Amino acid sequence: MNRLLLFRLLRRNNQLSIRRSPAFEQNMIAKVLMGLGAAFAAIYLIFFGVMFGAMAHEADSANVIVLILPLLLLFDFGARFGIQQTPAMLAKPYMLLPLPRHSVIETFLLSATLSGWNMLWLCLFVPYAVIALAGGLPVASVLAVGAGGMLMVMCNSQWYLFVRTMVARSLLWWLLPAALYAAYLVPMLLDDKLSLFSRMADVVADDLPAGILLLVAALLLAGMLAINRHMQFRFVFEEIAREEKREGAMKHVTELSFLERYGQAGEYLKLEMKSIMRNKAIRARVVMSLALVVMLVAIITFTHMYDGFLMLNFWCYYCFSIYGLTALVKVMGAEGNYIDLLMTHRENILSLLRAKYYFHVAVLLVPLVLTVPAVVAGKFPVLMVVAYTLLTSGVLYFVMFQLGVYNKQTLPLNQKITGKNNVENGLQLIVELVAMFAPILLVAVLLLLFSETVAYIGIAAIGLIFTLTHPWWLRNIYERMMERKYENLEGFHASR
Repeated sequence: MNRLLLFRLLRRNNQLSIRRSPAFEQNMIAKVLMGLGAAFAAIYLIFFGVMFGAMAHEADSANVIVLILPLLLLFDFGARFGIQQTPAMLAKPYMLLPLPRHSVIETFLLSATLSGWNMLWLCLFVPYAVIALAGGLPVASVLAVGAGGMLMVMCNSQWYLFVRTMVARSLLWWLLPAALYAAYLVPMLLDDKLSLFSRMADVVADDLPAGILLLVAALLLAGMLAINRHMQFRFVFEEIAREEKREGAMKHVTELSFLERYGQAGEYLKLEMKSIMRNKAIRARVVMSLALVVMLVAIITFTHMYDGFLMLNFWCYYCFSIYGLTALVKVMGAEGNYIDLLMTHRENILSLLRAKYYFHVAVLLVPLVLTVPAVVAGKFPVLMVVAYTLLTSGVLYFVMFQLGVYNKQTLPLNQKITGKNNVENGLQLIVELVAMFAPILLVAVLLLLFSETVAYIGIAAIGLIFTLTHPWWLRNIYERMMERKYENLEGFHASR
């Protein structure tokens, strides 16, 4: 089987697997909304392409877009976490088939390189080239810069795959992209004369041959493809083929016996805590959320980067909501591995939902303690911290628990690289975005109508009402889940 035929076959199979997914029908509205989002993104990119093309015409240099390219690539890197899967996730079903395994990995790497998101960036580079050429700039320079920019976007997709795969193995790999982007951004924020931006401006002013960008981008893309080809094959096969390590008898078992006094809810609380301690995929979300909160509090406390009023509000709310957003978006996903056992007794699921809610409310004590330095530094007022704690325990958790009615995809407990349901689907992504930004819009409206103190008291009151009424809305969620019981069971079984 030649490479082209294999590429077409695997691409077709991937599209069919999406259509056969239990979540395909529930994602149709989300797909429409995401399509509209892509259309808006294309419009914005065309606007910026025309604007940068006009700047190139005024500067009489085709290299102007090189100045903006690092910031564009940084935005592109962050956006990929919501839209791009690693080839290891997609290649897993084909590893045991009589197909050349390296060819399978290469096929999915090529698909990632030629993805629709990458091609969307043509909406920036094509208008840029058209305006620059219309301004009389050399054809060779304009085409070299445009082609080099597209190759850098493709290289950025491979860089994302590398980081995403390594982070799944150890969160310490986050230090690599953090150091890379800090080397560019921190000097620019502290002193523009020391920044790479200023040095690039000097190079562009000297009219560096545009072909250099094309050559460097081509070499980087080839290098990243070679690294990913080796790494993706090694890690996916290692995860599929490895056996559980046993180093003798288990020496200690965490009993958590103090929870037994709470009856069935206490047993489910123990299940929730032990699930985090024993399962790598779930534990990784917890550790990542905690690391993000620590990083954000440190930045806010010791720098002036987010001293704007709305930015402080957003990041304060984000410190409390990040764990709920990452964990509850997959609510009932982990339980999909043994959902049949939970269905054997009446209202087992309701007790489980209550235990989950109490656990996530208790987790809010962690960011409450971690934000103390920002409160002492005067960045977060005490009333704001209290308001967002109650808003998270009430409104945010109310919204996120609604996904328990519709989630029907089993979440792998230990597979972090090849876990096919570790990435949010369209509905989950939209709920996350709404839960993240809607409260900030509410704050902005209240601040327009009332004073800061009254606004925070109003937010706290709204959150407290939802928090105190949790027995009623959790029961409502439970009853709706029971109405969809057999449909959800079928989905959990199909996605194991």
